[in-house]
Amino acid sequence: MTTKSFESWTYEEVENTFGLVRVANHAILSEWLDVINVTIEPHEANNLQALQKLLRANIDDWNEQELEICFIGPLFLLIDFFNPHYKPFFGRSLSAKLGSITASGVADFMLASGRQKPRQPYFCLHEYKRARGRDNDPLGQLLIAMLCAQAKNNKVEQPIYGLFVEGRFWYFVILAGKEYAVTEPFVATRDDLETIFKLLRHLKELIERWL
Repeated sequence: MTTKSFESWTYEEVENTFGLVRVANHAILSEWLDVINVTIEPHEANNLQALQKLLRANIDDWNEQELEICFIGPLFLLIDFFNPHYKPFFGRSLSAKLGSITASGVADFMLASGRQKPRQPYFCLHEYKRARGRDNDPLGQLLIAMLCAQAKNNKVEQPIYGLFVEGRFWYFVILAGKEYAVTEPFVATRDDLETIFKLLRHLKELIERWL
């Protein structure tokens, strides 16, 4: 049995090793992107504007932890991911046996069932790196984490939702069976931030369908 950490995977290696296929369009991703009925309350819009002002002033200087603490964390608190059936987990270990390989690592953020530690993950986020000067593959890390989440899932047909962040650029990802799809980047320093917020809020509804 070979053990390989999340950090050492590229998306091409994940595709070749586990037979994943990237598709240009997928019905599950299209459903996630349909946020026409998701609303933003006035106080939420004010908070988003304040967070975006902070992001614009600091995005080129923040490291991963600063981006997480100063922007991503407050944004996720505004979404309110706490639920009787799942909760947010930051920086928790995740591992699974995928054929002859054990993949393991730390998920920067997960939505999962469990109280003290995550049990069944529904959503994974990687990673808080700036786009410039990166020395690894955030999509590869996300995909291998999503495969681990899929392996731990009791419902084989249930999709796994994901997101990877490169500074101001946010990419939303779905994994359904052996197929995955990735959005074009949403730019958090622009008007896209409202769409990012709506997508994260819509995520709660999509996950709760499977509970």
